[in-house]
Amino acid sequence: MPALTPPEIHHLFEAAFNTGDLEAILALYEPGAVFIAGDRSIFGHNAIRDFYRISLAPGARMELETRAIVESADGLALLHGTWSLGPPVNTEGMSTEVVRRQPNGEWKFVIDNPRTPR
Repeated sequence: MPALTPPEIHHLFEAAFNTGDLEAILALYEPGAVFIAGDRSIFGHNAIRDFYRISLAPGARMELETRAIVESADGLALLHGTWSLGPPVNTEGMSTEVVRRQPNGEWKFVIDNPRTPR
C-alpha cells in the first residue's frame, strides 16, 4: 500500500514495523535513499534492508506520531515525528525525514534520520 500523502508514510511505516514486514518497510524508501544509522549514513535498499533485518525484534511495537510537516510546492516534504519502541528494550526518540512525491503520486523516504537530537 503506497503513501499518497506525506503523513500516510508514518502510518504505513508504523504498521509495517509492527508486523515485521521488511519488504513493506523498504517499499516506503526510494532505491537510493539515505538512512542515518547512529554515527554513519547508509545508502540504498540493500543497506537499509540489512539494518532492519538486524533491528526488527520479534514482538517489538512502535508508536509513531507525526508532529510537524512542511511541504514544498515541488514535491518535497519534511516530517518530524516522535516515536517509542519496546519491548524487549524500551526506547523513544524524535525523527526527521525528507519524503518526495514520485511520478506516480506515491510519497517515499529520501532521507530518514530516526534519532534526531533534541
